[in-house]
Amino acid sequence: MRIMIILSALLMQLCLGATYSWSVYVQHIKTLVGISQTQAQIPFSIFYFVFPLTMIFSGTLVDKYGPRIAAICGGLLFGSGWLISSFGIDNFTYTILGNGIIAGIGAGIAYIVPISTCIKWFPNNKGLVTGIAVAGFGGGAALISTVAGYLLKLNMTPFTLFGYFGFAFTVLIVFSGFFMQNPPGFAKAETLKLKVREVITDNRFLILYFSMFTGLAAGFAVNANIKELYSDATLMSGVSAVSFFALANAAGRVLWGSIFDRFNSSTVIQLNLLSQAILLFASPFILTSSTGLQIFSLIAGFNYGGVLVIYAGSVAGIWGADKVGSIYGWMFSANIPGAVAPLFAGFFFDLTGSFTIPMYVIGIIILIAIVTYRLNKNSFIT
Repeated sequence: MRIMIILSALLMQLCLGATYSWSVYVQHIKTLVGISQTQAQIPFSIFYFVFPLTMIFSGTLVDKYGPRIAAICGGLLFGSGWLISSFGIDNFTYTILGNGIIAGIGAGIAYIVPISTCIKWFPNNKGLVTGIAVAGFGGGAALISTVAGYLLKLNMTPFTLFGYFGFAFTVLIVFSGFFMQNPPGFAKAETLKLKVREVITDNRFLILYFSMFTGLAAGFAVNANIKELYSDATLMSGVSAVSFFALANAAGRVLWGSIFDRFNSSTVIQLNLLSQAILLFASPFILTSSTGLQIFSLIAGFNYGGVLVIYAGSVAGIWGADKVGSIYGWMFSANIPGAVAPLFAGFFFDLTGSFTIPMYVIGIIILIAIVTYRLNKNSFIT
């Protein structure tokens, strides 16, 4: 049963991670609909606002109705959102509503299920199992972006693809959801209820939240604009960069999770943040060729993959595995301010034709997070 839990978690996350392939569609959407880079990022940014906002409440839904019901409901909404977005070629509002809002709600309900369920089944390897459980979220983007890039090259529109993908996601997530369940006897366990106010005002939570926000902002700014980071990138070099980011993202979740289980959580988080800051400051010197774009995408994806693992593991280490569903939902809301990063980066690109300023600004904010950790590192020994 434990193997089926892991496999189902991977399949669910593979579908939910499809939004990471967004940059593949941006140029085509801009041409078909006649909008700017900033406007084309609206569905992506709204998704990463609605998705974490929903997760604030989804942990409670999972606890109340069980992981199976939550996964199935989330899958139905996520797939329906992509189907609705296929009508955006006539009115882009449908794409904003579908990919941004409805799919965001569905992902927010379904995403926490495999994480909390796997941690309950494997409490002694919470970092590694979380990494494996969510590796599909990054791997899914690699698969979807590759398929989408090939079909776009055959003159299929992004909106047609949204419809096909929406149907497939609905079927696959609902199927996987049937295998999501808590370990035998877990539902009967009596757990201490924590008050939300006590958690979100805890100094450890606030530092984790700020640090997660900086890491997410870096990942979002890069991921949503990969194809435009190098001005002379071709369609296929841009698509391959998206795939490299996604594959490295998936691998990073597993490897960072394994590292997390072996070292102090504070040390691992600082290392992750430092790696991201160095890459952002080096971006103008790396993004000078197609090869540089691929290298940049690999490193950025690998670093970003760690963000979605090490903070979930820290929550489990500090507050307990049985609290991950609810507390990590609040932690994950760091995606909300992080979702501004693609718009921020897109704005400066429209204004200056370069991403250097937003990369530097985000890098500086990450350095502030590292300093904060250095001053409070003893609080995070788990």
